[in-house]
Amino acid sequence: MKKTVLDYTLKIRLPFLLFVVAVSFLLTFYISRSERDGVGYMPEQPIKYSHKLHAGDLAIDCQYCHVGVTKGRHALVPSVNICMNCHTVARKDKPEIVKLTQYYEEGKPLPWKRIHKIPEYAYFNHSVHVNVGIDCESCHGNLREMEVVEQIKPFTMTACLDCHRDPQKEIPYLEKVNKGPENCAACHR
Repeated sequence: MKKTVLDYTLKIRLPFLLFVVAVSFLLTFYISRSERDGVGYMPEQPIKYSHKLHAGDLAIDCQYCHVGVTKGRHALVPSVNICMNCHTVARKDKPEIVKLTQYYEEGKPLPWKRIHKIPEYAYFNHSVHVNVGIDCESCHGNLREMEVVEQIKPFTMTACLDCHRDPQKEIPYLEKVNKGPENCAACHR
């Protein structure tokens, strides 16, 4: 009798249990992928802002609004006073500019919702990448065509290592570019 129960457990229950565990893992892995790598993340912003208009049609350089990208680790989210450099004069009567002006006059920062975010445990320096000629679009996508910004590329270790290992494939517009570091301490500090 004991042998029959053991045989049944080994032949039927254990494989079934392993199958359920494997399927559960795979489903969880694929369903939560966008949450893990951020692809498709497109939060509603406090001010409706069109990168297509500003960076595309008006050809405003990314660095005009996202200051500090050539000097430091971070590309800063634009402050209200940068927006008001133009909007004290341009299109002041539009509803979104009226909201922007209210933030400016009250001296309040705009509560932009960050879209592109490197995990806290990883070190990334924008200036190192920008100063060797890597375009913003290489990681952030063609913002000049985006009415509403969304994350279109994953900011995962695999994505970074793909570029560091084969930069000519990932950024073919740069004729001479060195491979990036691959050692753990370069990013995990």
